[in-house]
Amino acid sequence: MEPWVLTILTVILATVMAVESYKLNCLTKSGAVASFIVGTCVGVFGSFNAFFLLTAFTIAGFIATLRDFDRKKAMGLQEGELGERTAANVFGVGLPPCLVVLINFIHPLDPYLFDILFISTITVAGADTIASEMGVKAKKTYMITTFKEVPAGVNGGVSVRGTLVSTIVALLIAMLGWFVLTGTLDVLLLIPFAAGVLGNILDSVFGAVLENPGYISKYTNNCSTAIIGSIVGGIAYLTI
Repeated sequence: MEPWVLTILTVILATVMAVESYKLNCLTKSGAVASFIVGTCVGVFGSFNAFFLLTAFTIAGFIATLRDFDRKKAMGLQEGELGERTAANVFGVGLPPCLVVLINFIHPLDPYLFDILFISTITVAGADTIASEMGVKAKKTYMITTFKEVPAGVNGGVSVRGTLVSTIVALLIAMLGWFVLTGTLDVLLLIPFAAGVLGNILDSVFGAVLENPGYISKYTNNCSTAIIGSIVGGIAYLTI
């Protein structure tokens, strides 16, 4: 398919997804606009495959958010009133993959390096999202810095259930991402998998040390840990 056709298709799909997500109360108006910007950036400056991967992650995140939503709302842990996410939420997880595709667009990278950097950002975000959504159902949650028991949903809180599920999700996203971008399943996919696990752990550490005292927001936490995970993944690839 011609590149210009894929570009138009990407813009159309990004628009449809943003509008439908708003109608379904998954995104606020600002969130829908941010979703369109992020999707278009990844699709136009990256590739249609990269856009597809980002879209798959987004849909999975929405599904995880809506799962047992009544319970989360009763605990006061939901986003917005109906689980809708704002522009800050979207940019918090969307800026890292946008940054990777823009860097690659301006200065083309080693193809495998690009794949690892991009997939790592998605893996970190996906693992953290699923861990947060599933962790609220854990019977016991512990602060990652002190290992003292804390209420579910507290920043920096981790659980066996959330950690196990997020690790599995990180592996699945890494496998899917690698297959979508390369058409193969290579041992190198273990790098973004490890980056996803590391990023998820860092998110909890930053939540306890920086987010709880008010030094950073959860959006900054999400963005920074995805970038760090991506950088670590890139360094790992360059040193093997």
